[in-house]
Amino acid sequence: MGKEECKTMLDALNKVTACYRHLVIALGSTSDSQNLREELKRTRKKAQELAVANRTKLTSLLKDKSISKEDRAEYERLWVLFSSSMELLEVDMKRSLEIGQDFPLKVPTRHLIQTGMTGSTTTVAARAMSVQNMKYEADSNIDTADLRDLQCEIGQVSQMMEEMEMKVQVAPWAVEAKQEAGAELKSNMSVGNSSVGVISICEEEPKEEDGGGGGQSSGLGSICAVLVFFVIILVALVLGYLVINMS
Repeated sequence: MGKEECKTMLDALNKVTACYRHLVIALGSTSDSQNLREELKRTRKKAQELAVANRTKLTSLLKDKSISKEDRAEYERLWVLFSSSMELLEVDMKRSLEIGQDFPLKVPTRHLIQTGMTGSTTTVAARAMSVQNMKYEADSNIDTADLRDLQCEIGQVSQMMEEMEMKVQVAPWAVEAKQEAGAELKSNMSVGNSSVGVISICEEEPKEEDGGGGGQSSGLGSICAVLVFFVIILVALVLGYLVINMS
């Protein structure tokens, strides 16, 4: 029961931090807006709440001397995954602070960057907050006021990570993976036990139906390619012959 609960909580944290990273990418671009700044604020606070819950749960389990060796190995593996997620969150929070300082919305100091990203980020933020529709309530000066809060929260996350290392001694290099590298890329993505949801960055392209038409098209394409190749060779020989004779 404890392992499944930890996995569910960690899965929720990973998805929220992934949403936060997706939102940070839009900072300073033409998709930047007051709504985006509020989405970033609410998403990172959600991530910090989940981080505290994960830390409390895993710390109590790893300090329990009565758990079996197999359970301890599994909790240590989850602890390493949790630590990695926290490191990514801290990096993205620092990046958000730097970009937010360079691109203030209330008093713009430079033009927004045309990155090619278009559309709203509301859907991603709603998935992170586990709501259907986002309600925006921030003031117009959120881009400047929130930077002070963000700077303090970065310090809190860094302090929490230091405390984690002091309370629980888990060597990342000593933890064995339970699956081969890249195994998650071969499996189908699913929501799992968490209610947060999964970011769908690119839609899966529809697969073509197998049939005789595909084989005929590929065969015709091969013949055309061979003909084009011989035509190019023939033209090259003719040009070479003309150059030699003219010289």
